[in-house]
Amino acid sequence: MEYFERPAGGEGAILVHLDLRQGGQDEDLDEFRLLASSAEVAVLAVVTGSRQRPDARLYAGTGKVAEIRDAIAATGAEVVLFNHALTPAQERNLERELQCRVLDRTGLILDIFAQRARTHEGKLQVELAQLDHLSSRLVRGWTHLERQKGGIGLRGPGETQLETDRRLLRKRIDYLKARLEKVRQTRSQGRAARQKAGVPTVSLVGYTNAGKSTLFNRLAGADVYAADQLFATLDPTLRRVSLDGIGPVVLADTVGFVRHLPHQLVDAFRATLEETVQADLLLHVVDAGHPERDLHEQAVRQVLQEVGATAPVLMVYNKLDTLPDQQPRIDHDEWGVPVGVWISARDGRGFAELLQAMQATLASPWEEAWLSLPAALARLRARLYSLGAVLEECPDDQGGGLLRVRMLTQDLGQCLAREGLTRADVLWDEKAAAMHSHPATE
Repeated sequence: MEYFERPAGGEGAILVHLDLRQGGQDEDLDEFRLLASSAEVAVLAVVTGSRQRPDARLYAGTGKVAEIRDAIAATGAEVVLFNHALTPAQERNLERELQCRVLDRTGLILDIFAQRARTHEGKLQVELAQLDHLSSRLVRGWTHLERQKGGIGLRGPGETQLETDRRLLRKRIDYLKARLEKVRQTRSQGRAARQKAGVPTVSLVGYTNAGKSTLFNRLAGADVYAADQLFATLDPTLRRVSLDGIGPVVLADTVGFVRHLPHQLVDAFRATLEETVQADLLLHVVDAGHPERDLHEQAVRQVLQEVGATAPVLMVYNKLDTLPDQQPRIDHDEWGVPVGVWISARDGRGFAELLQAMQATLASPWEEAWLSLPAALARLRARLYSLGAVLEECPDDQGGGLLRVRMLTQDLGQCLAREGLTRADVLWDEKAAAMHSHPATE
C-alpha cells in the first residue's frame, strides 16, 4: 500500500513564473503550462515578473506575493504552482502568507508521475521520489506543534510525533530501496541472458513529448500509450522484435526527460534507466521543429551523463511532418558513420533511412572471433564466461584452448587491457589458422 493516493486532478491553480537575471535557472513558461495541463490542473491565472535574484524568505518578494494573494481571492484558486525549485522554508512561508497550498516545479512533476504510474515497479519508483522530496518538508505538517520544544509541561506529543513520522519515513524509504534493488537485479539477469544470446538492446531516450512512444509503436508494432502531452510514458516498456536488415533486437521505451529533472526522480528511476546505461544503441529522439531543440538535447545529454550512459547515440530528428521543407535523410560524420536521421514517426517517412542507420551503427560494435588462450590466462577465460560471451570452446592438452566469443568490440578490448594484452596476443587470425588445423576438425 503506497503512502500517497493522489487525486486525479481538476484543481484550479495560479501559475507563478519569474525571470531571474542571475542564477541561470530560468525555466520555460510554455513548458510549465504544459506541465500543469499534464497534471490536469485548470490554470486560472498566470503571475509573471522578474527579479535580480530570488528572495531568501518568499522567493518572489513581498510585492509579488501580494499580487498572488489578490489573484487567489479573485479566482478562488486552490493551489499556487511555482515554476522554480523552492526550499522547504520558502514553501512553508509562502503557504503561511497565501493561506493556500503551494507546490514548486519538482512537486508538480512528482504529482504527474504519481498520476501516470501504472505498473508495480513504476509506483515504487514514484513513491520513493515522493518520500525523498517530502522528508525535508515533513515539519510543515506539524507547524501547530512546533512550539512544544522542551520546558516543563511542553515536552512530548508534538516533538515525539514528528520524530515518529521521520522514523517511519526512513523505514519506508529503506524498504522501497530494497524492493527496487531486487528489480535492478532482475533486470540485470535479463540483460545477461540477452547478451549471451547476442540480442542487442536499443533504448529510446529523449525530451518528454518528443515522440518516443509513437516511434516505439511503429518499430515494435506495439500499442504503448502515446499522446501529445508531457510524460505520457512513465513505465518502462520492453519488446523483442525483428527489424528488417538488423534481426532480433530488444526495444526499450523510457521515461522522457525535462530541463532540471529533479534529482529524486533520477535516483528513483535508476533501475529503469539502467536499460539506457546498458543499451547497445541509444536512439535520442528530438522534436525537430521545437524552437528550443538545442536546450532539449542538452538536457537529455546531461541526464545520460548523470546515469553513466556511454552507448553509441544515433540522433533521430522526429516530427518531420511539421517541417514542410525537410525531407527524410541520414546525416554522417567525416568518417561516414551515421550520426542523425530525419523522420516522421507519425506518417512513417524516413523509416527506411532509420533502419539503414541503425543497421550500420549496430553492426560495428559487435564482434565474433576465435581467441587462443593458454592455461595462464584462466582468469580471462573465466571473465569471458561470466559475461556470457563464449559461444564455443575447444580445449587443448596444456589446459588452454580456443574460445569462440561474441561481444562488443569495446568490451573485448577492455577485458584484454585488464590482463595487459592486445588483440594481436590472443586473436586466432587467418595467419594462425593457416599454421594450425581448424579447431572444429580436431
